[in-house]
Amino acid sequence: MNSPVIEFSGASKSYPIYSSASSRLKELACFNLRSFHRDFWALRDITFEVYPGETFCIIGENGSGKSTLLQMVARILHPTSGQVTVRGRVAALLELGSGFNPEFTGRDNVYINAAILGLSRQQIDAKFPEIAAFAEIGDFIDQPVKTYSSGMSVRLAFAVAIHVDPEILIVDEALAVGDIYFHQRCMRKVNELREKGVTILFVSHAMGEVKSIGDRALWLDHGRVKDIGGTDRVVTKYLAAMFEKDTAYLTTQHRAHRPSAGPVHPPEIVDTIPNIDHRFGDGRAEVMGIAVLDIAGQPIHLLEPLSLAIIRISVRAKEDISLPIVGFIMRNHMGLDFAGTNTAREGFDLPPMAPGDIFTVDFHVQLAELYPSSFSFSPAIAEGTLRGYTTCDWIDNAIVLQMNPTDGEIYGHLHLPCRVELNRSLAKSPPVLSHAEPNVG
Repeated sequence: MNSPVIEFSGASKSYPIYSSASSRLKELACFNLRSFHRDFWALRDITFEVYPGETFCIIGENGSGKSTLLQMVARILHPTSGQVTVRGRVAALLELGSGFNPEFTGRDNVYINAAILGLSRQQIDAKFPEIAAFAEIGDFIDQPVKTYSSGMSVRLAFAVAIHVDPEILIVDEALAVGDIYFHQRCMRKVNELREKGVTILFVSHAMGEVKSIGDRALWLDHGRVKDIGGTDRVVTKYLAAMFEKDTAYLTTQHRAHRPSAGPVHPPEIVDTIPNIDHRFGDGRAEVMGIAVLDIAGQPIHLLEPLSLAIIRISVRAKEDISLPIVGFIMRNHMGLDFAGTNTAREGFDLPPMAPGDIFTVDFHVQLAELYPSSFSFSPAIAEGTLRGYTTCDWIDNAIVLQMNPTDGEIYGHLHLPCRVELNRSLAKSPPVLSHAEPNVG
């Protein structure tokens, strides 16, 4: 087996946390002979290996230590204890705009970043047209980076990272800032680099993308390794844990708000959004939460083929919305918009909304018999009609659920409801041979 290109051996990283500025000064005044801080361990005893050409995904909740781990691979941070070994040229797309000097132009930053990665002036000159073409920011390439939008910054950062011939490419969650068009181009480029044998460290909250490109996955939980192994198995365990956590939260909320006597009814308003991969809209109204429930109103953890489900979406108006439309899109694990609907499509006209108004809409859906994979629900609120509307708020992949496998084989994406009958049988009878009398004469 090839030697690993990335090795973590019992690596840990801590940061000093001071209760006040004076505590920091006291510690400096006594030359660190006394401690006036507490240690926050972002990572604890991390051990794993990544091999050449492998796409290694890192998943976990916000604050679990993912970015700290990537910065250690990029040699931005060093472990407090343990050892981190990286072999090969690393191109990293970490926090938005990291590595860019905001006072310099985009062109200047391209040359500086590429030079830091070891490219000569002649090599950068040769690659610059490709970088500029991929970034598609036009004349802004010669403007200071501080004038860029967040999307433009990530376009240029990604274009540089993929065109400097990296041996190891690190992709953090910064891609979520880009629009759908650029995001799809980036994912195609990531797959091209995979085919060329580039080692990729990939961090994303989009579990569909993780499952589609990852060879293995590492699940971080509060700075420790929760699980590591095959992507499908680790992602499934992670999603199950997140659903369990969300259910526990909802149960606690229901108990805190339930009346002192009488039956307990779950609140109609959903105020939880389990995941946000990307969010856009003019902001005049917002999606407050989404839940996928069974007919008893309880959260679903697995999608059951041919069962009834309720997709509950709560929205709130911030301004007057004369013709509100609420709906959702269902996506498969490859990010393909699989199915969806909205109130206008179903002929259900919602009344106008004033600022502060909250609507909770229930979509009662008969689930199809789909192939066993993960499916996400993206809720949205818009204003207008089916012929023309303005998006107020859209949340990509707000909740992800696994489809429970069935006993029968699913050919393609889904099994169509079907009744089979024998319409007619045209069985041929064997030919009858006739024996003619011999001619006599």
